[in-house]
Amino acid sequence: MSEQFSVNRELFDDVMVPNYAPSAVIPVRGQGSRMWDQQNKEYVDFAGGIAVNCLGHCHPALVGALQKQSEKIWHLSNVMTNEPALRLAKKLVDSTFADKVYFANSGAESNEAALKLARRWALDIHGSDKTQIIAFNQGFHGRTFFTVTVGGQAAYSDGFGPKPGDIVHAEYNNLDSVRALISDNTCAIMIEPLQGEGGIVSPTDEFIKGVRALCDKHNALLIFDEVQTGAGRLGPLYAYMDLGVTPDILTSAKGLGGGIPIGAMLTTTDIAKHLKVGTHGSTYGGNPLACAVGEAVIDIINTPEVQSGVKAKAQTFINGLHAINAKYDVFKEIRGKGLLIGAVLNDNYQGKAKDFLVAAMEEGVMTLVAGANVIRFAPSLVIPDEDIIEGLARFEKAVAKIAP
Repeated sequence: MSEQFSVNRELFDDVMVPNYAPSAVIPVRGQGSRMWDQQNKEYVDFAGGIAVNCLGHCHPALVGALQKQSEKIWHLSNVMTNEPALRLAKKLVDSTFADKVYFANSGAESNEAALKLARRWALDIHGSDKTQIIAFNQGFHGRTFFTVTVGGQAAYSDGFGPKPGDIVHAEYNNLDSVRALISDNTCAIMIEPLQGEGGIVSPTDEFIKGVRALCDKHNALLIFDEVQTGAGRLGPLYAYMDLGVTPDILTSAKGLGGGIPIGAMLTTTDIAKHLKVGTHGSTYGGNPLACAVGEAVIDIINTPEVQSGVKAKAQTFINGLHAINAKYDVFKEIRGKGLLIGAVLNDNYQGKAKDFLVAAMEEGVMTLVAGANVIRFAPSLVIPDEDIIEGLARFEKAVAKIAP
């Protein structure tokens, strides 16, 4: 008989690598935008697994897709293709600028593929000198060594030895800083069409269009990291659709699987052809289980009802946060787009975003942070209005605990 042990927060410290410091709360069940922990305490979920659970927990269409596919085929090597992967790829290319899709397991892997493709494209077309990659301070693109170096946060990339080379960083929303770095040796600019981890920062119209124009001028590829902004999070299926700017390569993950790990890199036929047979791959990328669920996600979120619903729910959310702020005066700005919202703490509460998160958890609502000064909200795209209202009521109690 196996040894009996308690599955609790202390067990984490015993058996898990200490790179995380998780909450004492261990959720065991979710339904829609509500979750319950081991003590059966209920929480309203405004975190969405960091913008992953785009249809909440246990959405019937996703459960159905997973169960149906689980009785057919789980995994094939990429020596063969499979029907769910082909269907999902077809739906993605039909709905976007792209002609071709590469499937991976995560946002980091999708970004890794995009960066490798950009370098290979530049080598094939322009020669060995065109290798520079421009990204942005406070950007975030994943935790592989290539993507974490491209991400503009030294705290995540330092301390692991020599970094991949020819990667430089500009200032987000500062076109002159991009101009100062770009040249004909630039192969790509990688950018989030709204900075997520960096504080929920939207691009100005002049900036994002200017970046596209600079790429065109210097024959560089524009890579949009839509891992967090895509899959309906900001309203449209992908954020680029509202910006009047089309990237050359787009990456997607998080919400694309609604909670099942999946990532995708989307691009044009002309660029895709540089990833010839054998140049890149993934054991699990495009596996039938993940793609079947991803297809169900796209079928739901790529509809006018859900996309217009995101905008309406966002307004309810923002109105509620402004009402809380009118009472307690803790935020200097509410920003973001769609259901990726940042409440920026004012000068009296600098560095205290985590305190608000902890207090909110105690009151039964799950939130996120985006740096030390921004409370981040990324709930389900179909969260019922009553859950927004209830969650904000609980959040107000948390704010009242911290604000004098």
